[in-house]
Amino acid sequence: MTFSFTSLGLSETRARQLEKAGFTAPTPIQAQAIPHLLSGRDVVGLAQTGTGKTAAFSLPILEQIDPNNSAVQALILTPTRELAVQVYQAIHDMNEDRRIKVLAVYGGQAIDLQLSKLRRGVQVVVGTPGRVIDLLNRGDLRLNQVNWLVLDEADEMLNMGFIQDVEKILSQSPPERQTAFFSATMESSIRELAAKFLRSPITVSIEQPKAAPTRINQVAYMVPRGWSKARALQPIMELQAPESALIFVRTRKTAADLTRQLQAAGYSVDEYHGDLSQAQRERLLLRFRQRQVRWVVATDIAARGLHVDDLSHVVNFDMPDSVESYVHRIGRTGRAGKEGTAISLVLPFDRRKLRDIEHHIRQRLEIGDIPTRAEIEARHLETLQSQLREALGGDRLASFLPIATELSEEYDMRAIAAAALQMAYDETRPAWTRQEQSWVDEDKQQRNSEAPKLRPGSRSKPNKRSRPSSNNRSTPSPRG
Repeated sequence: MTFSFTSLGLSETRARQLEKAGFTAPTPIQAQAIPHLLSGRDVVGLAQTGTGKTAAFSLPILEQIDPNNSAVQALILTPTRELAVQVYQAIHDMNEDRRIKVLAVYGGQAIDLQLSKLRRGVQVVVGTPGRVIDLLNRGDLRLNQVNWLVLDEADEMLNMGFIQDVEKILSQSPPERQTAFFSATMESSIRELAAKFLRSPITVSIEQPKAAPTRINQVAYMVPRGWSKARALQPIMELQAPESALIFVRTRKTAADLTRQLQAAGYSVDEYHGDLSQAQRERLLLRFRQRQVRWVVATDIAARGLHVDDLSHVVNFDMPDSVESYVHRIGRTGRAGKEGTAISLVLPFDRRKLRDIEHHIRQRLEIGDIPTRAEIEARHLETLQSQLREALGGDRLASFLPIATELSEEYDMRAIAAAALQMAYDETRPAWTRQEQSWVDEDKQQRNSEAPKLRPGSRSKPNKRSRPSSNNRSTPSPRG
């Protein structure tokens, strides 16, 4: 059955506004949740990120807000600053009635600015639990006229330890309010919270397909025995040459360490984690979107709400703890009908996770070989040749012809061209490939024997092999 926004109960005026913005038909979670929210029911919505949850709870709120009442009428809680900003921006874009004021409140931003806007009158507040509690304790945020309260990414909020803050906020809001929880999973903590604070809620659930999108090329690289993951990552990234990449790690320390190492190797990369101030996060996100930074190393928690258009690669430097997290991570690439690449670095103890992922997405991942130096140089030369062909057809060529003519009196033109190519090639190679490192020259067959690979169709246990002697052991990767 095909739904329209008006058939869900939204006004024709709002439906026309949505159509102008490019939203012609509701998503499944919107089709299920909006009618219940418009009718005043409490709702528990189960759906993954990227399914349209924000509009599912925001549209009914915007439809019913009283713009003539300057008090806070709706409160939306999010687990992270980034998600608060994202939800705020989405609501702001859907709100054509500028009499309805929306405010995002979160830590890391000057509280005076938030206080000033609150005092001028705000109908919708989007915020993190910590900052909302601060404002409540100061008496600057009042919930006595709140009619709608939403927990977005409720499972993540509780996993991050916000349960006491959330309960305090719910307890201080009017009991007759309408409440909605939106979550990717229905954990026991969510059920208990819903039973305590929601009134006869209806549950709407969007079944997620197990299979990952086919437009994402998924490759797993088995890290050779004795290698660090950072050492394995560099030749992979050099061969892949991602235009933009999000590299997932488990901890802030790993994010900082890997970023330093990649920066020392000559890559355009920065770190993104919870130790950064809000201003630092926003600056980095802007630079990433503008391609001033090509790669970002991020923890899962910090990366919630970090969405970049045309992301070419996602890298699981640390394998995720759940198959759902894997699908969520790689789903950030290959969007809007475009192709993307998902790379996973797999240590021996990660093989069980790899099997679970393959079972969940109902497909075997391609198993890649760590690129050799010869393969990387061949790819560089291929790219250089392509760039040369473009330059030969460019309009700047005439500026360099006098130099070539002068040099041709002393040297053969082929030698001149080869020297220019060598200069261009050396200039574009990252620092680590310019260093004399025996490990990038290792024979592929030897490396394969060091790290038996888990290939599609074969699940046999690898034979134990002795580690290479110190005479043959490769030098460590460069440190940042």
